[in-house]
Amino acid sequence: MKLQFQSITRQHALLLTSWRYAPPYDVYNRNDPPSDAEIAYWLDPAVACHAVMDASQNSDVDALVAFCTFGPDGQVGGGDYRRDALDIGMGVRPDLTGQGLGAHFAQAAIDFARQTYHPPALRVTIAAFNQRAIRVWEKLDFHEVQRFPSAHNGREFIVFLRQL
Repeated sequence: MKLQFQSITRQHALLLTSWRYAPPYDVYNRNDPPSDAEIAYWLDPAVACHAVMDASQNSDVDALVAFCTFGPDGQVGGGDYRRDALDIGMGVRPDLTGQGLGAHFAQAAIDFARQTYHPPALRVTIAAFNQRAIRVWEKLDFHEVQRFPSAHNGREFIVFLRQL
């Protein structure tokens, strides 16, 4: 699968908010249909959301395989984000999760972040229950630097960092 990053469109935002994950990953489900404010959020340049496309597919519906944000959207309230690093947030289309593709998606996000933003370090914040995501990022040389309860719902999160 050849992955390409492109600016998110309204159509992409509508598609990603319709994705439905099975428990326990259903915490990542969005409002469907999304409100106008939610669509505006994804399209806001400050969120730096990018559609991750499978270049071998012809239609946007099939081609949109993930999304990535670069910056504060990847942070979770309650964490300590004082270190100079670029935060990555990522969501993969539900039918592609659990198939061993995570490292491919994550490496593409790392490569894109390095080429586009030139950060000194990269950071991801992952819900502690999400062992699949934790394994992916640890395989790519991210190391745990912090655990904390979310300021929103008390769920435990882990911050991982990779120096570049």
